Amino acid sequence: MSLSKLILNSPIIGDVAKKVASFKVNHDAGNIAEHFTKFLKPQYASTDNLRKEVFKIRHNVYCEELAFENQKDDGMEMDGFDSHSIFALIQHKPTNNYTSCVRIVRSSSDDELLPIEKFCYDAIQDKNYDPKKFKREEIGEISRLAVKADFRRRKSDRFKGSAIGAISENSYSESELRCFPFIAIGLYMVAGTLAIDTGIKHAYVMMEPRLARSMKFVGIKFVQIGEPIEYHGLRAPYYINAEIFLDNLTSGFKSLYKEIQKDIRSQF
Repeated sequence: MSLSKLILNSPIIGDVAKKVASFKVNHDAGNIAEHFTKFLKPQYASTDNLRKEVFKIRHNVYCEELAFENQKDDGMEMDGFDSHSIFALIQHKPTNNYTSCVRIVRSSSDDELLPIEKFCYDAIQDKNYDPKKFKREEIGEISRLAVKADFRRRKSDRFKGSAIGAISENSYSESELRCFPFIAIGLYMVAGTLAIDTGIKHAYVMMEPRLARSMKFVGIKFVQIGEPIEYHGLRAPYYINAEIFLDNLTSGFKSLYKEIQKDIRSQF
């Protein structure tokens, strides 16, 4: 399996590209928020223990499953950007297990680069969106998004060592299974809330183009600011701000965002 196909089926993208693309006309739009909030809870990782849960999920996904990074003895994946980042998780309410995580890398000085600036700066071709044009404290990057295999609904893969996660349909109710493909969307909404509430006005993400196209179906519209490059698979640089984000959400997912926003803000 090629790396690009691996990414498409990976915990970073998973079923989002496939399932959301099929939701061009979403008959369940009115029920999305209800299903999501019944079984899943967004969690701002405000404590050391919660941040450890983030690092454990990242290790499970990026080191053990995808082998993008070397495995660590302590079972936690961390890097130099974590020192100037904020983090979030999504918790499965019935089991209290954490399903997924995301971080928002921030910057307060020229020395605190975003990952996109350090590794993919030359990929930014539309200089109107160059991070260097904006105040450092107003830029951020959504990165290290990961969803554990148990919460990705895919047909079982018969090959050992595959990065494609399978889910036991006997372990969860049908209602739970229906909302699991929207975990990644929920993570972007959590990231959006945290970014807006912490003063980030310009957000960046390196993303597989098919995921970006799929996100448009729910109204999360990222602006592509460069051509795809090879970066853990074929990814392109994207930009989004609060106005773009809030103005384009479809009705069903706008309801979900409001619920997520309310939940996250109650944790501050």
